[in-house]
Amino acid sequence: MSCSVGIPNTTLTEFAKVIRWYATATDIDDQKKTEERLRNENLVLREEIDRSSMFEEVVGASKPVYQLLKKVEKVAPSGSTVLILGETGTGKELIARALHRRSKRANRPFVRVNCAAIPQSLIASELFGHEKGAFTGALQRRVGRFEAANGGTLFLDEIGELPMETQIALLRVLQEREFERLGSNHPVSVDVRLIAATNRDLPAAVAAGTFRQDLFFRLNVFPISVPSLRERPEDIPLLIEYFVSRYTKEAGKKIRQIGKHTLEQLQGYHWPGNIRELQNVVERAVILSETEIFDVDESWLNAESAGPSQREGLSALNDREVEMIEAALAETHGRISGPSGAAAKLGIPRQTLESKIRRLGIDKYGQKRLAS
Repeated sequence: MSCSVGIPNTTLTEFAKVIRWYATATDIDDQKKTEERLRNENLVLREEIDRSSMFEEVVGASKPVYQLLKKVEKVAPSGSTVLILGETGTGKELIARALHRRSKRANRPFVRVNCAAIPQSLIASELFGHEKGAFTGALQRRVGRFEAANGGTLFLDEIGELPMETQIALLRVLQEREFERLGSNHPVSVDVRLIAATNRDLPAAVAAGTFRQDLFFRLNVFPISVPSLRERPEDIPLLIEYFVSRYTKEAGKKIRQIGKHTLEQLQGYHWPGNIRELQNVVERAVILSETEIFDVDESWLNAESAGPSQREGLSALNDREVEMIEAALAETHGRISGPSGAAAKLGIPRQTLESKIRRLGIDKYGQKRLAS
């Protein structure tokens, strides 16, 4: 499963090292600001500190990681809009932070918004803010995330989940660099670098009429694809070593060796949840470890390694799953997350549904099972 790395001799030393990009919490600029701006930036800082990140570093020495970070290095200083593409759990937010820290805005705020985690009725207020009395419950003026990120970087994660009316407002900000708070007629000018990320197929969403084509073109100035863990299996030993070191320190344990069978098993697994899934497996194994040898229970890695007879037994269940998922996707017009999405209708987490869609070969927009 290893791949040959065609890297020039001049970069072999750099390439041979584990590449680590460190991310930090939002830095608060020491220049004079208004009381409202200070209060708002402090709020953003507290949220960033309180929210646990997936992991702090990009770890890898594979060709896909090398190529990814070279792209980051080239586009970071430019200030151009970047669209980060990749499956769930690949580390798209970490790449966004690396772009910010390598940019000329590094000493300004980095503000993150998860578009799928905010109810559609509140997303416009969250992004653009509102005036007192703009709607029921608006008891005071609120500064939105665009204003909080003024001079810095705004990272819109899962941008494919934005409702259509918010897509229109976002397009205006990108075109005119100004917006209006809800309940106000006065435009607010902002200087924000936008970085967006999605695990969705946006061209397919455009074709399905759920994402604006003009907005897609505005976002797709410099696309960066984050490779899945399946595309860089040679990085798995490095990642395991990194996470084992991290979690043994937290647990106060000592693990001196990674079992050969365990390493082969983890390198042969398909990792639908990517690095996030690997991280969780390692953390669980460290917690349960009673020896100095790192070992993983094979049952944690689902039924991918099941024999032919076991797969036949799962076939009927998979067919039933496909029918249920296709029905939910048809009812929600391909929308997965949110209170009215397919995941909510099926009563399962969004990440679980996305994993099942990939594993079972389901087209989210055509709702037809793909040929295997």
